[in-house]
Amino acid sequence: MSSATTTKEQKAFTQGTLPASWYHSTQLYEAERRAIFSQKWLQITHANRFTDPGDFASYEMAGYPFFIIKDRSGELRAFHNVCRHRAFPVVKEKSGKGRKILSCGYHGWSYGLNGKLAKAPRFQNLPDFNAENYSLFPIHLHIDRCGFVWVNLDAQNVPSVSWDEQCGAVDAQERLGVFEMEKYSYHHSWEFEAEYNWKTMVDNYNEGFIAHFARPKPEYAADNNSNVAPTYVFPSSAITINSVYLYLTRCVPLSATSVRMEYEVYRHAGCADEEFAAMDTFMKQIEEEDRVLCSLVQANLNVGVYRSGPLHPREEMGVAYVKGLVKRAVMAHVQREKEAGVEIWPVAVGREDGAPNPEAEEEEAFCKSLCNGGSLEELSW
Repeated sequence: MSSATTTKEQKAFTQGTLPASWYHSTQLYEAERRAIFSQKWLQITHANRFTDPGDFASYEMAGYPFFIIKDRSGELRAFHNVCRHRAFPVVKEKSGKGRKILSCGYHGWSYGLNGKLAKAPRFQNLPDFNAENYSLFPIHLHIDRCGFVWVNLDAQNVPSVSWDEQCGAVDAQERLGVFEMEKYSYHHSWEFEAEYNWKTMVDNYNEGFIAHFARPKPEYAADNNSNVAPTYVFPSSAITINSVYLYLTRCVPLSATSVRMEYEVYRHAGCADEEFAAMDTFMKQIEEEDRVLCSLVQANLNVGVYRSGPLHPREEMGVAYVKGLVKRAVMAHVQREKEAGVEIWPVAVGREDGAPNPEAEEEEAFCKSLCNGGSLEELSW
């Protein structure tokens, strides 16, 4: 070790990566779903994608399907993509424009763009049926000063983590302020699935050794990449913007060892067709390189030979930072569960949803007793 290495760097050098088990354990992934993806703010899209009432797009994050739609008053709303009758998806398309009503294709329940139940065939004449109790399950939505749209799946009326607490002034960064966001319009989306843990991709994005923007297609660097503003957004999103495009990345966990990489591409009003096409090709090349890198890393993480590795105190500060966020969130949540004696799923809607079902609590308690080591004696004959 060089004598120029500071004491701080010597101490930092002792920090390593998360253990390989954190990248393939199913139990750990389920803990992340409870601790992170169901109660942290998730950066999803940009308000420019929704220009008119009825414009919508469907999404998923860590197994939770939902959609965002602009209602008749022009307000963006987010809802869980589940009908209140029998849990069929209300929205089956990836996206659409000018939707007038949200109609479930299973039994015909229909909802207004504000999520309120408008029609429930064969139920509305029942004396004890109150449509007010069966609106779509809402999701907290926040639009920041740059127009980026965030959601929080916490089922409480007020999320346990506020947007300001988690994100602070992320939308006030000077490097984002130089771009006129109103000049970027939604162009297209694309995606692919890959076999790696979501943190494998996040680590790759946040490390300093990989200088993607200087490697392929160097002719673009001088003109377009000098003013690129890339921003990682915890837990698994990223924003890349320059004078040609706005590129939104979502790393969507599908399991402990698989993801779907989703991209939304917005085009600047002033860029030429050739320029936009070249940059779009360039970015897709970068994403393919990352797919190969992360897939090869994950394959070795799964084998059991590698346990953990060292993190460079300067070049891999981003990796260490994300490690700390993940570790603290998961461990704190699991500690809460140990104290409560049960798993805590912040996304779960409780009895406060307003829909009366006196049998549900007893039936759910019975199921939990089986899951917690009970027997099937009551079912024997």
